[in-house]
Amino acid sequence: MKTTVQQLSQKLQTEEAVHFVKAEFEKHLKEQLSLIKISAPSVVLQGTGINDDLNGIERPVGFPIKFMQEQRAEVVQSLAKWKRLRLKDYELEAGTGIVTDMKALRPDEDLGPLHSISVDQWDWEKVMSPEDRHLDFLKDQVSKIYSAILATEAAVAAQYPLLTPVLPAEITFIHAEDLQKQFPHLTPKQREDKAVKEYGAVFLIGIGGAMEGGELHDGRAPDYDDWSTPTSATTKGLNGDILVWHPILEQAFELSSMGIRVDPKTLELQLKIRRAEDRRELFYHSQLLEGKLPQTIGGGIGQSRMCMFLLKKQHIGEVQASVWPEEMRQELKTKGVFLL
Repeated sequence: MKTTVQQLSQKLQTEEAVHFVKAEFEKHLKEQLSLIKISAPSVVLQGTGINDDLNGIERPVGFPIKFMQEQRAEVVQSLAKWKRLRLKDYELEAGTGIVTDMKALRPDEDLGPLHSISVDQWDWEKVMSPEDRHLDFLKDQVSKIYSAILATEAAVAAQYPLLTPVLPAEITFIHAEDLQKQFPHLTPKQREDKAVKEYGAVFLIGIGGAMEGGELHDGRAPDYDDWSTPTSATTKGLNGDILVWHPILEQAFELSSMGIRVDPKTLELQLKIRRAEDRRELFYHSQLLEGKLPQTIGGGIGQSRMCMFLLKKQHIGEVQASVWPEEMRQELKTKGVFLL
């Protein structure tokens, strides 16, 4: 099936719109969170503990470096830990931080409308005061990010009038454990769909720690977000996900994962919970346990996810160039969906 002139024009228009969304959101994010744009690595050295373990099951892409006596490096999976080391180097004051363009490879992803092996996100990290280590501070930062999303949605609607805003004026905060109690017979994904369809935009608190009965809403590595600190008599977790309702896919749609980062006490606890105490000797972890790293809050915000949502696309490949099975490309083309 040949690509028509109309299809090429559609792709180019999408490319232009993607650039517009990224520029607008980054501008508003930097303003809301007082962030400075910096450069970022695409690889880190293996065995330092700097690379992100995500859910703990993903395999990082690795290779030996000839000039460094075959020492192995890994393509980043995210920059959660690397950013905290940079903040130590830059000696920024509490209330200020950094943001960078993170590009990662995750070959274990199940490819589909929401997932690609190529990951691009705004990775941000901000120095915070130890006194702000509480849920209200986390909620305040989430609200600021949501304000940046709303401002970008308004700018997109002004630039492309056919793209009508759909987000509510405010984001709703819900704890994963409260959602489990409300819908005990649903899966975590079904619970998300229920809540986000009702409210339009939700920050789901407490991702990674065991809920009542031992269930995890979703996995999180033990050494970046704090998912173990009690925030009430029945719930815990100083992290979460920003979820919005995607009007085309008709499902909850994750835009960001973020949280207050572990301090020495919570790192020790979470390593013990996950039986990963051996990580204590790695460079990053030893720096943190010795109190040499600043207290921070941070996260990742999907760039292609943001473009996909605000441009009302139904497949991430419409806004991101990546590798896709040819049968997937052809099947989508018959439905009028053209991957970059």
